[in-house]
Amino acid sequence: MSDNWVVGNLQNALDTWNGKLNEIWTLITQSPEQFKGGSIWNVIVNINGAVQAIGLALLVIFFLIGVVKTCGSFAEVKKPEQVVKLFVRFALAKAVITYGLELMLSIFKIVQGVMQTIMQTAGLGNATQTALPQEMIDTIESCGFFESIPLWAVTLIRWTFDYNSIIYNDFNCLW
Repeated sequence: MSDNWVVGNLQNALDTWNGKLNEIWTLITQSPEQFKGGSIWNVIVNINGAVQAIGLALLVIFFLIGVVKTCGSFAEVKKPEQVVKLFVRFALAKAVITYGLELMLSIFKIVQGVMQTIMQTAGLGNATQTALPQEMIDTIESCGFFESIPLWAVTLIRWTFDYNSIIYNDFNCLW
């Protein structure tokens, strides 16, 4: 590795890039059960159990309201097409409430599989490390004082963004 401060700064920027790219790749390829060790997923499963119980209770109430609203008299409920329609509506709603989390996970796995296939087809099957080519290091080290002024500018811009020292005007004050 070079002891030139510009090369070091560029390598530092590439290391930051590699780190963020690895984080993105991990998020794309990781299942919800594995995210953050599974602790968040356990909370989601517990919340889903409570919401599922509330949903099933509401399903029964709204099913009865729907039966009363749809059928003005008991004679209408005797029609087979009306009974089948009410039963199918109830069964679909119960399936969505009962298997909603599994349905969401299946959709998530399908999208995740599509993303992995796209990334592998594009040649980005796994996160690779970006490195500064040796030719660029040699060119930077051979720069004189006046040729290195643009390198200083790029370094200062990177330093400004890296340390969040961006000046912008707010209507109330200057940050």
